[in-house]
Amino acid sequence: MTQALEGIRVIDFTHDQAGPSCTQMLAWLGADVIKIENPKGGDRARRLWNSDNPDLDSFFFLLLNSNKRSTVIDLKSADGKEIARRLIKEADVVAENLGPGVMDRLGLGWDAVKELNPRAVFASVKGFGSYGPYSGFKCFEPVAQATSGAMSVTGEAGGTPLVNGANIGDSGTGMHLAMAILAALVQRGRPGKGQPVGVAMQEAVLNLTRVKFTGTLATGEPLRRSGNRSPTGGYSDLIRCAPSKPEGGGVDDYIYIIVPPDNPEMFHAAMDVIGRPELKEDERFKTPAARAKNGAALTEVLESWTVSRNKHDVMTAFAGRGMVCGAVLDTAEVLKDPHLRERGTIVDLDHPTRGRFSTIISPLRLSDSPVTPKRAPLFGEHSEEVLRSLAGYTAEEIAALRQKGVVTQG
Repeated sequence: MTQALEGIRVIDFTHDQAGPSCTQMLAWLGADVIKIENPKGGDRARRLWNSDNPDLDSFFFLLLNSNKRSTVIDLKSADGKEIARRLIKEADVVAENLGPGVMDRLGLGWDAVKELNPRAVFASVKGFGSYGPYSGFKCFEPVAQATSGAMSVTGEAGGTPLVNGANIGDSGTGMHLAMAILAALVQRGRPGKGQPVGVAMQEAVLNLTRVKFTGTLATGEPLRRSGNRSPTGGYSDLIRCAPSKPEGGGVDDYIYIIVPPDNPEMFHAAMDVIGRPELKEDERFKTPAARAKNGAALTEVLESWTVSRNKHDVMTAFAGRGMVCGAVLDTAEVLKDPHLRERGTIVDLDHPTRGRFSTIISPLRLSDSPVTPKRAPLFGEHSEEVLRSLAGYTAEEIAALRQKGVVTQG
């Protein structure tokens, strides 16, 4: 069975997380993604968060670069630039998230790409876009959250702003760019030419945060942080449960519950589950406004039942009655979660140096394009293969390039 993007070739000049998360999604969908790395260690993600063994590729890198091929080229050399130009001629997509102006200085920016390959889509991630007052500024994940409004609405009421634990700035931007690339590929089928597409990290996070601006548009006032309570009315909170592990702990032994203002039947179901049906008529909880006002009291009522039960049993009990709820799973629990395992979202892969490890694959489900998970490539693992099959170099020419240090084979 073919995959959706089979036959699409991506020359990938991205590094770290925002760009690689985009090209990984394309690889999961079947594109041939050829990752271009520099000879001085390659993608810096290979070394990030690598506290367990600095001599091996980090799990950070492995999680972001599965299903790709790695080619190591010295783009600062004339020979390296020529290799890149040959590969670009064979590309459907050229992706980059280098610093502002870097691709142009290398002679590989959009103007050069469209001359080499008019059908290529040139995809870029920039922190603040290619123009505007901030366009020359660098941007990392927390900065994108700070400048988009996301950080201002994250945290406890009255407390300081907090960074969201999910990487909405990096991976969120990558997902947006993948959509832009796919749209450009579809459009290319009509006029037959490529185009530059780009996503700014600030704007991607702003898009993910946009519903938080509802109240500001209505009143002109900024939305304030509300912790685990919903700003839309009704009731929501974290509910303490019994320790779920034999050794105790409890830092993540919670379940999150939402009783929306327009779904009062969920409150009634909760009272039935905990054996307190009489509280359905309690004036403190009878209406959505009352539940929102007396949220702390309602939390106490629920916890009188949940503190003697583990979060998994509590989730099953409440969700089984149609309530919206979820246990707080820590990262170790997620990797073992039977639901994600059954769906094939968490799988185990073998790696030449890391051995067998668990990884996370595509959340997209296409019935005619199943994902076949493959490990991330070793540094320069496919250099000679790519130069020979795509760029047209002979074995002798490749050997000479290796001798000069232009190409590295892992």
